Amino acid sequence: CGRQLGVAACRQYSSSSGYPNVSLSSPLPGIPKPLFASVDGQEKHETRITTLENGLRVASQNKFGQFCTVGILVNSGSRHEAKYPSGIAHFLEKLAFSSTSQYGSKDEILLSLEKHGGICDCQTSRDTTMYAVSAEVKGLDTVVNLLSDAVLQPRLLDEEIEMTRMTVRFELEDLNMRPDPEPLLTEMIHAAAYRGNTVGLPRYCPAENVDKIDRKLLHTYLRSYYCPERMVLAGVGIEHEQLVECARKYLLNVKPVWGTSTPEKVDRSVAQYTGGIIKMEKDMSDVSLGPTPIPELTHIMIGLESCSFLEDDFIPFAVLNMMMGGGGSFSAGGPGKGMFTRLYLNVLNRHHWMYNATSYHHSYEDSGLLCIHASADPRQVREMVEIITREFIQMAGTAGEMELERAKTQLKSMLMMNLESRPVIFEDVGRQVLATGKRKLPHELCQLISNVTASDIKRVTTKMLRSKPAVAALGDLTELPSYEHIQAALSSKDGRLPRMYRLFR
Repeated sequence: CGRQLGVAACRQYSSSSGYPNVSLSSPLPGIPKPLFASVDGQEKHETRITTLENGLRVASQNKFGQFCTVGILVNSGSRHEAKYPSGIAHFLEKLAFSSTSQYGSKDEILLSLEKHGGICDCQTSRDTTMYAVSAEVKGLDTVVNLLSDAVLQPRLLDEEIEMTRMTVRFELEDLNMRPDPEPLLTEMIHAAAYRGNTVGLPRYCPAENVDKIDRKLLHTYLRSYYCPERMVLAGVGIEHEQLVECARKYLLNVKPVWGTSTPEKVDRSVAQYTGGIIKMEKDMSDVSLGPTPIPELTHIMIGLESCSFLEDDFIPFAVLNMMMGGGGSFSAGGPGKGMFTRLYLNVLNRHHWMYNATSYHHSYEDSGLLCIHASADPRQVREMVEIITREFIQMAGTAGEMELERAKTQLKSMLMMNLESRPVIFEDVGRQVLATGKRKLPHELCQLISNVTASDIKRVTTKMLRSKPAVAALGDLTELPSYEHIQAALSSKDGRLPRMYRLFR
């Protein structure tokens, strides 16, 4: 019918040449007025939050599609293990989604999820444990029931704990053997920066604690930390009312398997930044054997205290981290790869012997750490350290207008691109609500990023350079300058190491 109408219209307006001479910008007569989809005023309040009677927060964001991601985030991680043997969070991550009061084994859980095309996963960081499930929206009831069971009613059988011990031992071996030392260095720099407290406690279970962790100890820990007021049930891709209804049904009057909660025993210590150095002499010559082995490298990470993600300075620090950028010397270039970041322009492009120079920013609810990881041949460690200290000092200079705009644009595009993905939105909603009780929307964050000026960067860097450095060093460290020399370089005007005079080289 539509086609015939169109043909008729064409005939009516066609000239002798057989082509219509009608302007396409004016509506055709006889065709009904189009109705365009419009958004009501709800877009400003995309993330809805409800607090249940027991203190559990339910947060959701609607995203159209037939799949949803739902999960429980708990304010519990390795930073809370000061009064316990380190490694409990690591064990709980590996034990997640094993047998529960309703499900006899992990296989049963996976089978029930498969009916809804679902998958499950658990991840722990230094301050948060996250149990998540992605499945079809129709299976929401099953999913919330399963999450409640997995988090509050795990059986923690002896054979499961024994299996986890083996998994943890394997992971520790793997950590020391993998060619990419970044996870190990991150662990070391945290231990150096926050010696023996909160985020400086080991994220991976130390080998000597593997046999100490049993069901009784896990229950004692869970009793303190897995209480409703320390949890958020977050969902993306579902109706808020539906999620709240499921939460009331499965998470409101549930008695956990470990009995009554004891939230008064929670460790509320604030992170104490200490600075310091942690060295690990290690033979890196056999890290990757093969037809083209990676040359033996020494890895250095130098960090300074930044700020918590709750402070206003968090955004300027994120822009500064983007401006420093960096990466490996074998990174394939291209738009958006950060080839114009400072660590590429000033370090990797000028010093061909540097294999890596990358900036990282770790931020927590009470402190943060901005660090640069660099790697090179063991004989050039001293020179490499000086190049990094000089980069830290130059951060306090005035940033160029173009590089600042580029860093801000890159940060905004990265933020928006990551928030295209449902699991990332879920994690963002969950973490923000867990930490602050509300959620800053992407357009608000973009506005804050746009407002950052060169003087903000200068101000936060000057403040950061007043802190003592944290240093992690891995590999052949014969040429490593002393901690005092690194500290002196970071306190100097130009970032140079104190000169050393040696009679015999």
